[in-house]
Amino acid sequence: MSLDNKPVYSGGCQCGAVRFHVEGALGEASVCHCRMCQKASGNIMLPLVSVTGAKLSWTRGEPKRFQSSSHVRRGFCADCGTPLTYEAPHGVAITIAAFDQPGDIAPVVQWGVENKLPYTDGISALPAYTSDDDEEAAELLRGLVSHQHPDHDTEEWPLPANGRKDKDND
Repeated sequence: MSLDNKPVYSGGCQCGAVRFHVEGALGEASVCHCRMCQKASGNIMLPLVSVTGAKLSWTRGEPKRFQSSSHVRRGFCADCGTPLTYEAPHGVAITIAAFDQPGDIAPVVQWGVENKLPYTDGISALPAYTSDDDEEAAELLRGLVSHQHPDHDTEEWPLPANGRKDKDND
């Protein structure tokens, strides 16, 4: 919460070149299945939340934008490609997974269901495993060093060349 008791959310892209804050109540969260959202996200659907009634500020960098239609621009990180915004005449929405705490933002409606891929509803019934359950990948995962920005604001990013977090560096 901010000093005036408005909720504050933060987030950004995978590489950390673009970060944002949203102050105030989020609008309706949704999942869009339209073909344009599928292509823009490289995924089977795109979860979005409206920030139109709140104050959106870019705290590090700013998205590059692509005019995906005569009415809509889509913002993304020019460095890592993370989809970030859906910008239309009626307002702006942010991709839910770009938030630092995406689990706090649950979609309440689906749009574009005429383009919903036929297997989407059955995904939750598929066998499910943790990353560690894949024995072939376990060794690879143990040696993995992530270059992804952490899910919180940092003073500096990327980390200094020595790769260590100093006391002033998150």
